Amino acid sequence: MILRWGTMGAMLTALALTGLGAAVLPGSAFVSSRLSGDVVILKIEAPPELKGFADRLSTWEPARLSRFARLLGLGEAEANLPIPIRVVLALESSAPELGAPRWVAGYARGDLSLVVLFPARVPVYPYRSLEELLGHEVAHVLIFHASKGRSLPRWFHEGLSMLAEEAWGWEDRSRVALAVLSQGRHDLSGLDDRFGQPEQVARAYALAGAFVRDLVNRHGRDFPAALLGAVAAGANFGDAFELATGRSLGEAEDSFWRRFTFWYRWLPFLTSSSALWLAIVLLALLAARRRRQRIRELKQQWELEEAWELPAADDDSLGPGC
Repeated sequence: MILRWGTMGAMLTALALTGLGAAVLPGSAFVSSRLSGDVVILKIEAPPELKGFADRLSTWEPARLSRFARLLGLGEAEANLPIPIRVVLALESSAPELGAPRWVAGYARGDLSLVVLFPARVPVYPYRSLEELLGHEVAHVLIFHASKGRSLPRWFHEGLSMLAEEAWGWEDRSRVALAVLSQGRHDLSGLDDRFGQPEQVARAYALAGAFVRDLVNRHGRDFPAALLGAVAAGANFGDAFELATGRSLGEAEDSFWRRFTFWYRWLPFLTSSSALWLAIVLLALLAARRRRQRIRELKQQWELEEAWELPAADDDSLGPGC
């Protein structure tokens, strides 16, 4: 997750510039590095209590970072990547001092190449594991770097970061379906604020992920790089979106909701027991109609055959000698 600057205040600046505060790492810090060859990709820092989690993350596969970097147009050259990325594992008791709301499992500061994770809060949607959370937050750092830190809608930042693990399963689809069935269309203009509302944040993630995934499916895997490249060059997000897709953001949003509202509203009905019984009744009616039609055709055929087989009326009056 990305947090607004006002939410974190000066605490993260102090954290980045003066080292890890006692609230984050009481006692001796455990430091681990994730290497790709001789290059440090991640620098993982944790208090002794979280050493086990740091050990887990030290096996995080660097290929995940490289794969997502290519999607964003950063390539694989080390000079193009904001590495090493500093990963801080924080105790739950440090959350208030770090300005992290209770529903936030982790957040990133792209300008500092910094990721802060709260292992005690995982799993929570959309993160099924600490490794998925790490991939998501690292993705935020890469997106910031690819756009040169220029402004992006939060829904795009979060939705694109959800592609980092390339996992879109039953829970994601169910959350989107529930959102559409309960409210219909959710305008993107109001989606950003929902990431700051604990009762709405899961729905916001699901909708943002669905929309960005749909954009990539429809416009190809070059779409994120094209858009972020235009933003990095100075275009605003709306203009960059049109350059990357050939249509306006409003048109893409309308198209998305036309298709998704239809499928997510009608598909549950079409797969329900009510629809099954309706289909059975309709098939029975169709079969009955076809049977009646067949009976009429048979009766007509029998009548024709009987008329053909009846002898002529004057044949009976003819004598044997005539």
